[in-house]
Amino acid sequence: MSTDIRLVVLDMAGTTVADDGLVELAFRSAAAALGVEADSPEHRRMLEHVHATMGESKISVFRHLFGEEEKAQRANLAFEEAYHDLVGAGHCAAIPGAAEAIAELRGQGRKVVLTTGFSRSTQDSILNALGWQSIADLTLCPSEAGRGRPYPDMVLTALLRTGTDSVRQIAVAGDTGYDMLTGTRSGAPIVAGVLTGAHGEERLRADGATHVLASITELPKLIAG
Repeated sequence: MSTDIRLVVLDMAGTTVADDGLVELAFRSAAAALGVEADSPEHRRMLEHVHATMGESKISVFRHLFGEEEKAQRANLAFEEAYHDLVGAGHCAAIPGAAEAIAELRGQGRKVVLTTGFSRSTQDSILNALGWQSIADLTLCPSEAGRGRPYPDMVLTALLRTGTDSVRQIAVAGDTGYDMLTGTRSGAPIVAGVLTGAHGEERLRADGATHVLASITELPKLIAG
């Protein structure tokens, strides 16, 4: 497809890391911490929003749901703690073949950056659980780039931090519409959606996917094409 791609920016949960419902479980803990009754109409409405905005910075999601900054911060902290505990209990696994795909991309001479909508502490807990501390050239979370998805900040920060010359040398891959918006807004010529996470092909293409892949394992061949 393009031997000019020098930088590959990959999402984590749902793309390179299996989600297995962890986001929903952690959200339920956050909602309970804020006094939202489980399975109430309000809870169901909030959960629908969480599903629709998979990939977005989590603090942004909670600001939308709870309005007040203090409540949003409390909810975000409860979410992060719950997710961290789930990862610590062993509920964290790589998407099959993801580590090998990342190694192949780097073996092709490309820089690989892993991004997330979680905080740095949660991102690090996932990387540590998988033994992925050195799997990529760089890892980024929203607070290190300015804004999270759907804004292009993390992709553009990856470009700057890796010394990539042009946005036309970037490929972006993720499992959500927000990942696709991030890629298209950054100017990347390859914005690949994968079907191992939150959103299906229709949503991915609607938000700008140039390609839709069964999983991240297909990306090295697509780029090298």
